[in-house]
Amino acid sequence: MATVAENVSPYVARLTLMWEKMRQTVIDNFPPPASVPTNIAELLKQLDDKYTEDAYHSLSIEGYKVSDELIEKVKSGNWNTKEEDKDAHNALVARGYYQAFQAVKATITKIIEGTDAGTAIDDDHGNWYFEMWQPMVAAGLYKPSAIVGYRNRPVYIRGSRHTPMNYEAVRDAMPEYFRLLREEEHPAVRAILGHFMFSFIHPYNDGNGRMSRFIMNTMLSTGGYSWTIIPLERRDAYMQALEKANIEGDIADFTKLIANLLS
Repeated sequence: MATVAENVSPYVARLTLMWEKMRQTVIDNFPPPASVPTNIAELLKQLDDKYTEDAYHSLSIEGYKVSDELIEKVKSGNWNTKEEDKDAHNALVARGYYQAFQAVKATITKIIEGTDAGTAIDDDHGNWYFEMWQPMVAAGLYKPSAIVGYRNRPVYIRGSRHTPMNYEAVRDAMPEYFRLLREEEHPAVRAILGHFMFSFIHPYNDGNGRMSRFIMNTMLSTGGYSWTIIPLERRDAYMQALEKANIEGDIADFTKLIANLLS
């Protein structure tokens, strides 16, 4: 059970209290897990089989114009930015998603082999983020410093009334976020609140939605659930559920949405 220590940052205290308030709602509205997978090769194949669909919907949710054809082409390496400028930005983002997905699979492997899930994500999420944006750096569109470390400026979420934490608060909030993940025993809570809290903090300048979904699915796929794709067609419901959790502190709609999408 999460508790608030004395003389802690108000940002830390807020996260701890939110987690404690929300966790039982998640447990009450999510199915119990099946057995935790032990066959790493089989699990990774299942993830690879879902990759194109997952990339299409996750990137489309963020407003990128991608297709299954482009995702597969970029995945295979058969794409040249100089020859296909009209798709350059979307293709670079798709390539970054593929590279990040490989890094996520490496983290999942570590967890199945015995590393604590919260610790593994704490250790590896910076590498996920780096891989997500490395193609932009390679193309000269981003500076290397832009994809290392948390944000150092305010960010805002388009169409949302929620204002993410001040960038100075992120330094306090993220260690607490990972402490909560490490100490949480229920895999559904790690998945749902792992996604929600990361998005709530919004520690990076860009890519927080993709990172949140990677965290959620890492927790689901190593905790007795399946990797779960949020389809583009459910984007409005997804964003409204997150907005309700952000503004009203009610995680029920988001929990039920993900539970209903489980395969």
